[in-house]
Amino acid sequence: MLLAIDVGNTQTHVGAFLGEQLSQHWRFQTRAGATGDELAERLSGLLDLRDVGFSDLDGMVVSSVVPPLGSEYRRLAERYLDVECLIVGPGVKTGMAIEIDSPAEVGADRLVNAIAAYDRFEDVCVCVDFGTGINFDAVSADGAYLGGAIAPGVEISLTALTERAARISRIDLEAPKSAIGTSSRAAIQSGVLFGCAGLVDGLSRRINSELGGEAGLIATGGLASLVVPFTETITEIDDLLTLKGLRIIYERNRA
Repeated sequence: MLLAIDVGNTQTHVGAFLGEQLSQHWRFQTRAGATGDELAERLSGLLDLRDVGFSDLDGMVVSSVVPPLGSEYRRLAERYLDVECLIVGPGVKTGMAIEIDSPAEVGADRLVNAIAAYDRFEDVCVCVDFGTGINFDAVSADGAYLGGAIAPGVEISLTALTERAARISRIDLEAPKSAIGTSSRAAIQSGVLFGCAGLVDGLSRRINSELGGEAGLIATGGLASLVVPFTETITEIDDLLTLKGLRIIYERNRA
């Protein structure tokens, strides 16, 4: 069994693969100061829910945008597992050329998503990841990473609005009934969700135009299902895309 771990700024997504099949997956809040021992306790508890133990693991692959946690997952593997932990980063075989000014600047999560998206379409494509930020990552027809765009995420936008405006209270985001909100709550829901959908459509169209107008578009991330229904450009969501990309990278390095 392969354990694939996507460490984001807000959430950590963990998946257990049996061959190419994702058998289980979990999400928990990312805590930047967590130690390897604490992470081991959390993972052990999640695996135990499905009657799986560390001894059942054949490998581990980690993508982390929180630098301290990458080394802590490696310590976890060294102390509690009999397998090596592959951390996605410089020196790891990805099978994808990176055609940007400074390849080392590409976030591990963005590259993993690009690899998984290209595996899905096998042609020019764009992945839109709805996480703490909204990442747009473009891949050429021959499978090269071309770059993309980064925009503020839904939660960041809502937090900034409520923290900077004294009379606006924090709300739970729900699907707006109309663009014209008839209450402060409805107006915020409309502005944040429809506004985010408009941002995604605008950037997707611009990027797609630069790619020749025939790119496949796919969305992923914890908030994709909240925003994508209001977009006009994205029709496919794969919440497990990053985990699938991690499995592909692990297999390429094992080979």
